[in-house]
Amino acid sequence: MILSASPTAASRATVVIYSGGMDSYTVLHRALREGLDVHALSFDYGQRHARELEVAARVCRGLGVPHQVVDIRAIHGLIDNSALTDAGRALPEGDYAEDNLAATVVPNRNMILLSLAIAKAVNIGAGRVDYGAHGGDHVLYPDCRPKFVEAMNAVAGIANFEAVAIHAPYLRASKAEILADGLAMRLDYADTWTCYEGGKLACGRCGSCRERLAAFAANGTVDPMAYAEGGIR
Repeated sequence: MILSASPTAASRATVVIYSGGMDSYTVLHRALREGLDVHALSFDYGQRHARELEVAARVCRGLGVPHQVVDIRAIHGLIDNSALTDAGRALPEGDYAEDNLAATVVPNRNMILLSLAIAKAVNIGAGRVDYGAHGGDHVLYPDCRPKFVEAMNAVAGIANFEAVAIHAPYLRASKAEILADGLAMRLDYADTWTCYEGGKLACGRCGSCRERLAAFAANGTVDPMAYAEGGIR
């Protein structure tokens, strides 16, 4: 679903919230395919590892896309009640389900990141902020649901003198559908990191890996990511 119209000729720039994962990687390339002036924005909020940020930086260098990593680790104590921000907590394994992966919810994460991305958009004269909320996350993450995105879009239209549109092109798409779109664009998903763990190889067991592998299976193709021995393929 495309929530908002494309930017006007006067504001052909967009800020893409780019984590380095599959979804934001596809969103980034989709914006580039639109011919937009793309500014990639990543955040270090004290997550368990920096593998995604490293991948994001490498991809942006290769594409020649301006990339800023914002250090917001000072807020870590406000959002550390999550397995993704507290290295002392065990990461749950298994498929995505509310009763299984609720420990991976980071409090208010997307509202924080979107607010900062909107500020950057206003600062550089961009008319849009893109992010990779998708239908597969609705069951677990409230800040990826249509009602939240629609509300943030409304706020972004009145929070500054210049309105900014929140663009979530995959808001009602599945992970498999996002991947299908990226494969049609001939994207190389070896240039992404999905695993909740920060090891040399992806674990293949965490919910994020399992969802990724299921998406590749649904598209009848092999994931180019290297997985640790014993990981589910």
